[in-house]
Amino acid sequence: MTFTVLTAEFSHESNTFSRCPADDAAFEDRGVSAGDEAIAARGAANTPLAGFLDIGRPAGWRIVHAISAAAQPSGPVTRDAFERIAGVIVEAAKAQAGTIDGVLLGLHGAMVTEFCEDGEGELLERLRAVLGPDVPIGVTLDPHANVTRKMTALAQIVVSYKTYPHVDIRETGRLAAGILQRTMAGEIRPVTLRAERPMLEEVNGGRTDIGPMVERIARARAYEKEAGVFAVSVNGGFGNADIAEVGPTVLVTCEGDHDRHRAFAEALIDDMWQRRFETVTDFLSVADAVAEAASYMATSGPLVIADYADNPGGGGYGDATGLLQAMIAADLKDACFGPIVDPEVAAELRAGEPGATVCVRLGGKVDPQIGGGPLDLTGTLVSVSDGGYVGDGPMMGGLQASWGPCAVLRVGDIEILVTSIRAQMNDLQQFRAFGIDPAAKRVVALKSMQHFRAAFEPIAGKVIVCDSGALCTPDLSKLPYRRARRPIFPLDR
Repeated sequence: MTFTVLTAEFSHESNTFSRCPADDAAFEDRGVSAGDEAIAARGAANTPLAGFLDIGRPAGWRIVHAISAAAQPSGPVTRDAFERIAGVIVEAAKAQAGTIDGVLLGLHGAMVTEFCEDGEGELLERLRAVLGPDVPIGVTLDPHANVTRKMTALAQIVVSYKTYPHVDIRETGRLAAGILQRTMAGEIRPVTLRAERPMLEEVNGGRTDIGPMVERIARARAYEKEAGVFAVSVNGGFGNADIAEVGPTVLVTCEGDHDRHRAFAEALIDDMWQRRFETVTDFLSVADAVAEAASYMATSGPLVIADYADNPGGGGYGDATGLLQAMIAADLKDACFGPIVDPEVAAELRAGEPGATVCVRLGGKVDPQIGGGPLDLTGTLVSVSDGGYVGDGPMMGGLQASWGPCAVLRVGDIEILVTSIRAQMNDLQQFRAFGIDPAAKRVVALKSMQHFRAAFEPIAGKVIVCDSGALCTPDLSKLPYRRARRPIFPLDR
């Protein structure tokens, strides 16, 4: 039997404390494509869609791919942007109504819109209104999802990535698609059970390379081998979303003995609660990070300094200047820094000639009160570019992306990548495509929390992480929560 499967990707991690909404332009900046164009661009990379195709093509599915759309993490999704993208997916469902045997959606799980706290739940509700209650829906999520009751009530199959950095996105797509195939064939009838605790997020931000999540993921994989268990998802949550259902969850997609499966989920989420004080990341101050960089001897690779707090991958503005200012003041040698997101300066530099001496007022413009205000700098314009690159690392390999109009500026002995589009640093090509070889530097400073590790740890002599005090500071008690349910850890200890 040939099954017709509707597929789509619609992803946004919404930092409700951000001043920058995810509007139509934000989605266009990161990428919106439909149908065959999306399949050509994303169908052989580390994407949910590639995983769906890995199962669907050999199974002979008739695949109707509606759209692939994502915006960089930022403030809530505007109504216009949500209606436009969700509308494409829902209209595709209407056009195929009566012929659709199953649905697969590559979502994030922490989308907040201007008009509702649960963007994914809203999309699923609209699809259910068209398709009815019986068509199986499978969803892949980022483990930084805030998984709501509505999501698990409306989708039978909910599967999250198990790695952070997320190197298993395609693998997760395959897992969800395999479960859907068995469901459509009538072999299984899955549901997804959900367990939670009153926490903003897992204490280590969901790190899976070290710390207690390593053991939890191992337990999840082992339980997936049990009868009637199809997937176990351990979600660290996204604490920068001020919503009622913020926080970590454990999901079991299963059939059969629901009480037993629920008990497993409760035990795993309870472990997260009991170990909520076991931190594994040492956050340095900017001063301490730069002091270490000043004395670092690059015998086996560069010192990599990650500015955790200004991570565009968590909704940070990418224009905080505190770390860069300290690096310049310390006159660090043989160093690079990136990105600093400043469209005005990028446009200004693009009009210049490489080799010229330039004066700029750089960064710190979105909210100068956090992470440092603008820096008045004089330097040498090294190069200019339209910003396009193709990733070659574990997360972005084969994917085309862009910083937008950008330039490399040298101040002292520090090469600074100035960009127009906000994105975190998680692939070496994000430097190398613009003439900066991070492997050859003594100090590499970048904006990211954790994803950078997949590409940068292999070239690094040492990695350190600093808290510059910007929007994604690990100290969540500094943020003005109003909607999160209370009491909740760590706001209420």
